[in-house]
Amino acid sequence: MGIEKIRDYGIIAIIRGHHPQSIPLIVEALKKGGIRTVEITMDTPKVCSVIEQVVDEFGDEMLIGAGTVLDRESARLAILAGAKFIFSPSLDIETIRMTKRYGAVSIPGAFTPTEILAAYEHGADAVKVFPANILGPAYIKSVRDPLPQIPIIPTGGVSLENVGDYFKNGAFAVGLGGALVHKTNHVDEEYLQIITQKATRFVEEVKKARQ
Repeated sequence: MGIEKIRDYGIIAIIRGHHPQSIPLIVEALKKGGIRTVEITMDTPKVCSVIEQVVDEFGDEMLIGAGTVLDRESARLAILAGAKFIFSPSLDIETIRMTKRYGAVSIPGAFTPTEILAAYEHGADAVKVFPANILGPAYIKSVRDPLPQIPIIPTGGVSLENVGDYFKNGAFAVGLGGALVHKTNHVDEEYLQIITQKATRFVEEVKKARQ
């Protein structure tokens, strides 16, 4: 199942603000660094075509999903394009229902324990705690103490310096944005090599924290 793969891989790389032609190159660079789960945000131009292309090229080796999904119709379109999971910054019950109806993994965003529990009770496979950097890794442990059954994926402000602490405090996986794939208009070989190097380091830190 997709949710089990997300747990095993541990890292969801978030690609935001890049030209559609650059995204397959970035996905390849992430793959070289050991990343196996990638989210393409819905604000990407021609996003459904991009998701379809990336799934066709990498779908046998990587788990590809859609992010910044705000409504049920966007979720449906992304899933029909090949997205295996739906990542959202907020909690929308209809988006969860649509995602589950089409057999994809639902990861809505929430912050408070009340929101986190509501998301899970409405069918979320895991809950994205966003923005995680507001309260840091200790908040994940505080939430999981009374709600250990809910897989938590902190996103926002996760870095090489604190990713291990998130896992030590009970994170199911983490979402990585600018700390791994930062925005630029110059996607050249040097940029792609830097992404691969960063990905390798993040993968190593996660393995170390899980040991």
